Amino acid sequence: MIDLHTHTVFSDGELIPAELARRAKVAGYRALAMTDHVDDSNVETVLAAVRQVTELYSPYMEIDLFCGVELTHVPPALISRVADRAREHGAQIVVVHGETIAEPVARGTNLAALEAGVDILAHPGLITHEEVQLAAEKGVALEISTRKGHSLTNGHVAAFARRYGAKLVINNDAHAPSDLVGEDMRKAVALGAGLSLDEYRAAEENARGILQKVLNRERARRQ
Repeated sequence: MIDLHTHTVFSDGELIPAELARRAKVAGYRALAMTDHVDDSNVETVLAAVRQVTELYSPYMEIDLFCGVELTHVPPALISRVADRAREHGAQIVVVHGETIAEPVARGTNLAALEAGVDILAHPGLITHEEVQLAAEKGVALEISTRKGHSLTNGHVAAFARRYGAKLVINNDAHAPSDLVGEDMRKAVALGAGLSLDEYRAAEENARGILQKVLNRERARRQ
């Protein structure tokens, strides 16, 4: 399993990065992205802190670790700029906190994230037909979430993604140890959202594809 949306004490998670990595490994994950909530106030400091673990600890913890961010409640007009800033400061994966129905996210956030070409639009709520079409065109993955509240619109996201050929990924949005669901629950949430077994497997493969893009970008930078 791969999870590309988790949180540590550097935003509103309960665990320091090393403990999150260890618990994820024991729960059966082979790769994990730490994507703490950021805006202009903390993007550099969060990345600098988390990167110390993702870069140094991966060889010792038997799990591949990646350092990312989740742009959260950033005004839509500023999302592209903050996403670029995050990448400049070492974010390997950029997630945007989408228009979940569980929180008061500004209207226009989904569209701005898609236009910016981020890696993942998390829990995008009642995303529109036009936005899902844009996600498919831009190659931005839409999230099926195992987290309570955010998961309420999983079925809507899955149905629209199927209709327009948008990519899906399955993430925990983990903030606490209990959020790191095992494979059986992960699969149950996906099937409950209306995915077939083949679509579930495709979502897992999409996560691998995002990580391969990360590795390709880093390889290109070193050349």
